[in-house]
Amino acid sequence: MKNMKKNVKGMGKKPKIFAVGDIHGCFEKLVQLMDRLPFDPKEDFLVFLGDYIDRGNESSKVISYLLALKERCRNIFFLMGNHEHVLLEYARTGDEEYLRILRKIGIEETLRSYGDSPVRSLYDLSFLPSDHRSFLEQLLPYYETEDYLFVHSGLPPGIAPENCPIEALLSVRGTFLWHPVTLDKLIVFGHTPFETPFVTSDKIGIDTGAVYGNMLTAVELPRVRFYHS
Repeated sequence: MKNMKKNVKGMGKKPKIFAVGDIHGCFEKLVQLMDRLPFDPKEDFLVFLGDYIDRGNESSKVISYLLALKERCRNIFFLMGNHEHVLLEYARTGDEEYLRILRKIGIEETLRSYGDSPVRSLYDLSFLPSDHRSFLEQLLPYYETEDYLFVHSGLPPGIAPENCPIEALLSVRGTFLWHPVTLDKLIVFGHTPFETPFVTSDKIGIDTGAVYGNMLTAVELPRVRFYHS
C-alpha cells in the first residue's frame, strides 16, 4: 500500500485534527459523538481509525453515515481496521481460517445489519452495496502528518510505517504499547480498548470500548482534548 503522508507544514495556522476510535457498528454513539465535535468540515481534518463493523448491531448504518460524511468534508481519511482486513482477505483468498476468525469477531452481527445475509455471501462480498464495498476496499493502512501518525493498532518499534506489514499495523499490541516510539511523531491509535483514553508522551489510544457498553471517543489535536458519546 502506498504511503499516504500528508504534509501540513507551512500553513499559517495549523488546522485542527480530530481522530475517532473504533466504532464497531455503534451507530447511535457515532452520531452522538459527531454532534459534539467542534469540527469545521471545510478546514479541519477528520481521521477514523478503523473497525467500523462487527460486534455492534448497526454496521450498515455506520458505513452509510461515513459515506455521507465524506461528501461534505474536505479532509477526511478512513483507515483500515483488522476487522475490515480479515473480511477483505477472506473474500480475496477464500481461506477458511479467515472465516473462522470472522465468526469469532462478530461478523454475524454485520450480516444481520445488511438484512440477515447468508454467511456464503462473505466470500464474494455480495451482501454489501457497491458503495459500501468500495469504501472497504479503499481504506488506508495509516495516515501521517508532520507531527502525527494515525494507525489502527500501532507501530512495532524500529520499523517505519511505509515498511511495516499491514498485519502489524492492524494488530500489534504489547511491543508497541510498552516500548518507546522510535518514530519522531505522536502515534494515535485504536484497537486496544481502554476504559479511558491511553495517554503517554508518545502515544494516544482512543479505543474506549464503545461496543462493550462504554463510550466512543475522539481526540482533537494539537490541543489533546477528548470528546465522548
